[in-house]
Amino acid sequence: MDFNLSEEHLAVRDAARDFAEKELLPGVIERDTEQRFPMEQVKQMGQLGFMGMMVDPKYGGGGMDSISYVLAMEEISKIDASASVCMSVNNSLVCWGLETFGTEEQKQKYLPALATGEKIGAFCLSEPEAGSDATSQRTTAEDKGDHYLLNGTKNWITNGNSASVYLVMAQTDPEKGHKGINCLIVEREMDGFVVGKKEDKLGIRGSDTHSLMFTDVKVPKENRIGEDGFGFTFAMKVLNGGRIGIGSQALGIASGALERSIAYAKERKAFGKEIANHQAIQFKIAEMGVKVEAARLLCLKAAFLKDTKQDYSHASAIAKLYASEVAMQNAIEAVQIHGGYGYVKEYHVERLMRDAKITQIYEGTSEIQKIVISRGLLK
Repeated sequence: MDFNLSEEHLAVRDAARDFAEKELLPGVIERDTEQRFPMEQVKQMGQLGFMGMMVDPKYGGGGMDSISYVLAMEEISKIDASASVCMSVNNSLVCWGLETFGTEEQKQKYLPALATGEKIGAFCLSEPEAGSDATSQRTTAEDKGDHYLLNGTKNWITNGNSASVYLVMAQTDPEKGHKGINCLIVEREMDGFVVGKKEDKLGIRGSDTHSLMFTDVKVPKENRIGEDGFGFTFAMKVLNGGRIGIGSQALGIASGALERSIAYAKERKAFGKEIANHQAIQFKIAEMGVKVEAARLLCLKAAFLKDTKQDYSHASAIAKLYASEVAMQNAIEAVQIHGGYGYVKEYHVERLMRDAKITQIYEGTSEIQKIVISRGLLK
């Protein structure tokens, strides 16, 4: 085992940290308050290669590994989880899914713009009555020979209004259950496709989360990913990698909470000395630090397994479960360490606490991760 990062990995981490501090930190409180999508910053992330990190350079991507992705996601998420979830969906769910399972024509058509951030992608699985039970797809894709007729509604879609390319799961043959589901590439300009209301959320408020409506949307057959009925398998395989991204986002929130707590504890005085010198605070910081270190190693292990083409589904579920729990715990402790100041926006940690909660819910709830993990252990 080698726990040292390469020079290339360190360069990626430092570039992400520098960008987050210089470009994302200014205005992050205002974007959260106003629920404003960081479009300008996301475009810059695309120019820096952060929107298509693992995509082959021949399609305009960075050609980097999953470890680089974890490192960059952590640094971006320390500052702005709204920007990092856009980055995660575009990298893990959309670009990786298209490059791994798409046809050469699909890759040539969609990947260059997605990998460079010229266009943004969205992954559309959840529905009003299909969250954790992803097999219960009510959205239908009726086979019409040379095209599908798409009808239905999707909920909780990250990048819902800012995206141009949507990967939509829909049921073609209900009698086949999950084996009748297909994934279709839908373009924003297609007739009958409408972006619905924006959700007013607890956290990641800069991320645009929308419902989507499809009414007789004509999707060409060449926009189907994989063979007929491959959609559910596609979604599950893509989400395995997505859990590395969200685990890394949670890690970033947790490490951001730790860093802000350390800085505050060195400045704030109580009872005649900096609170960093009080054992009660020292113990909190020690526990937060241990949890961050453990979460980071779990995320990096899952990324390593993915990069070395080993089965990483079990490891990614563990990383996502643990890192999301740590994000919530560390953010709560950060607010506690800050006292009254932690409860106001100026000190950032109340936002970290609000942002942390969603990491326990999306791309597979903590309860779903426990099911995945237990099945792996019981085999």
